[in-house]
Amino acid sequence: MNFTGKTAISTGAASGMGLLFAQNFAALGGNVVMCDVNEQVLNEKVAEINAKGQGKAIGVICDVRDYKQVCNARDKAVETFASIDVVANFAGGYARRMLNAGPGEFPDIPIEVFDWGLDVNLKGPFYFAHAVLAQMRKQNSGLIINIGSITGAEGSGDGMDYPTAKAGLMYGLTKSIAQFGAKYNIRCVCVSPGPVLTRAAMANMKTLLGRAAEPQEIIDLCLFLASEKGQFINGENIMIDGGRNAMERMK
Repeated sequence: MNFTGKTAISTGAASGMGLLFAQNFAALGGNVVMCDVNEQVLNEKVAEINAKGQGKAIGVICDVRDYKQVCNARDKAVETFASIDVVANFAGGYARRMLNAGPGEFPDIPIEVFDWGLDVNLKGPFYFAHAVLAQMRKQNSGLIINIGSITGAEGSGDGMDYPTAKAGLMYGLTKSIAQFGAKYNIRCVCVSPGPVLTRAAMANMKTLLGRAAEPQEIIDLCLFLASEKGQFINGENIMIDGGRNAMERMK
């Protein structure tokens, strides 16, 4: 794979899979626009990529819940690299855990917690799609990678914002962007992991393969989709879950 001359925006890029995607894309010659709210860590990671002398990286402080900040990230990408070839929407998280919401059933948790989850996990990718699609239309090319989750297919009885948002990406937004973009050579694909070892607790989720995924396994699929070898995949939700979605459900 070679992404020389290509530019990718990666959200949530100061850590986790957003960072790993940016590191891999740059290592394969591409330019990366790394978006995150953590300015100090983001700047450190951008410097590390640029020090390797492969693809170039810039950092843009961006809260994906703020459309103006999303547009600023788009503008910085075009000003610096002249194109936006890939947008990878990694920014997200399970609101109850991220905001330390504590114990309690769904109706007992403040609605502001779930607002955060819906905004980051669903509106963020929606905002980025709206912001970048005019540029991709002008280029007559582009790819948006949404990140779903097995939870979008399974549901969750307490953190209801998360499966609601992820299902929206997997089955609504991805197909709709693909339908809009087809005449402009713009694709959209959703990658939906099962348990991933971005934190140790994920090892406790069952899969048919008996393990959780390594983060690199998810990134390898994303890179394939962005490469010349993945060009015929469009409008699809791809489960990469070790067979969890095929497991026998509770009776």
